[in-house]
Amino acid sequence: MVNEIAETYDLRGLNCPLPVLKAKRRLADMAPGSLLWLETTDPLAVIDIPAFCQEAGHRLVETQPVEGGHRFLVERGG
Repeated sequence: MVNEIAETYDLRGLNCPLPVLKAKRRLADMAPGSLLWLETTDPLAVIDIPAFCQEAGHRLVETQPVEGGHRFLVERGG
């Protein structure tokens, strides 16, 4: 199952643009095809994370609303 093979990166409490900047750095150190859950509380993340993935060539696999924020499953692009 996807959840078991993906790392989780806790970005809760950070506001724009920090979640995207930190996600960008973390994904840069990962192998293409790797999965990473991003956990955020920033309301703008629902706009920023999908836009970042599209611009950077990563795939947004899943978005989940959670208490106080959202979780995004990102697959590192090539």
